[in-house]
Amino acid sequence: MASALVKINVHIIFHVKSNGIRMRENDLKRIFSYIGGIINRTGGVTMDVGGVTDHIHIVASLPKTKTLSDFVKNIKSDSSRWLKSIDSYYDKFAWQEGYGAFSVSPTLLDKTINYVKNQSQHHKTMSFREEYESFLKAYEIQYDERYAFDD
Repeated sequence: MASALVKINVHIIFHVKSNGIRMRENDLKRIFSYIGGIINRTGGVTMDVGGVTDHIHIVASLPKTKTLSDFVKNIKSDSSRWLKSIDSYYDKFAWQEGYGAFSVSPTLLDKTINYVKNQSQHHKTMSFREEYESFLKAYEIQYDERYAFDD
């Protein structure tokens, strides 16, 4: 083959540091937009970014030139640095070290995007921990509770 043809859709979830600063509700749209820009600048394709004040959901196609871990690391470090620059409220902002990443088939892409769009409604009845555990269970990911939710 003369070229690499790649389309890997992924649903990424990560949380703010437990003892850290949460994102302010009125900043969320701006934060989601900025993160979408990071994804697009690195060669990925943003399909949706959403979440609530304590965590982020991203649906995107990975850039063909980056590993998943480098892609997420870039999103987290760039967005954290940017948040600290926009307001002194975010001076001590940090994301947790880990993340969850789940493959999304083309047939479930619209459903996944809709799920991300409805995060504020969804979290009226379910905690982040319950949500994250449901993904880990659905994808049959083995994890140690001592490390899955701590900073």
